[in-house]
Amino acid sequence: MARQAKHEELRLALLAETAGSPPHTPLPTERDIATDHGVSRNTVRQALDALEAAGNVYRVQGAGTFVAPPVVSKSLTLTSFSEDMRARDLEPASRLLAAETVRAGRQIADRLGVAPDSDVVRVSRLRLADGAPMCLENVHFPADRVPGLVDEDLTGSLYALLDARYGLDIRSADQIIRAVDLDETESALLGVPLGSSGLRVQRVGLDRRDTPVEATTTIYRADRYDIRFTVRRAQP
Repeated sequence: MARQAKHEELRLALLAETAGSPPHTPLPTERDIATDHGVSRNTVRQALDALEAAGNVYRVQGAGTFVAPPVVSKSLTLTSFSEDMRARDLEPASRLLAAETVRAGRQIADRLGVAPDSDVVRVSRLRLADGAPMCLENVHFPADRVPGLVDEDLTGSLYALLDARYGLDIRSADQIIRAVDLDETESALLGVPLGSSGLRVQRVGLDRRDTPVEATTTIYRADRYDIRFTVRRAQP
């Protein structure tokens, strides 16, 4: 049997050494790792590159390498952020950034199927998991379907509020997912270095009659969130 490459042996050793360490625990320096394990600095970098790619660690330029928080994997089932977090034993919370009635404009109007000069309610929130920033969320609703929404408590699950207060049951959604670089404001709110990667998810939620109810743009931290789904090859 072929011997494992040195960097793979080191990767497994570091993975075992950091198992059970709290998120954001610093790893030893590359120099110390090389000395402790009797390997070259290049081998250390290869092992850390592999750990970073797998989401086990993250690096901060000038500060070092740290144990990464667990990544939340989102399936293709239509669930709310709160449901996703609780399913993973994380406590969801929100910081309300804005709640106001605005004109739809062309882009939101096209997504909601309303006139561009229609009133829509915009809710902007920073979503948290166990107190740590996870994503930025901007949701637009046709104003005539959610009267008084801006006066409600908007720190919990919007899906639960829509169902209980307005009888709006979102049953399906069209989504587009794209990788983006976070700008200065997004990076600051999400607590990551400027220029970090994010996942932008644009969703249009539909009710039982396939009528658009929400147009949402959510930007997730790419180091804490991924999208997981199963594909099957068509049979000939």
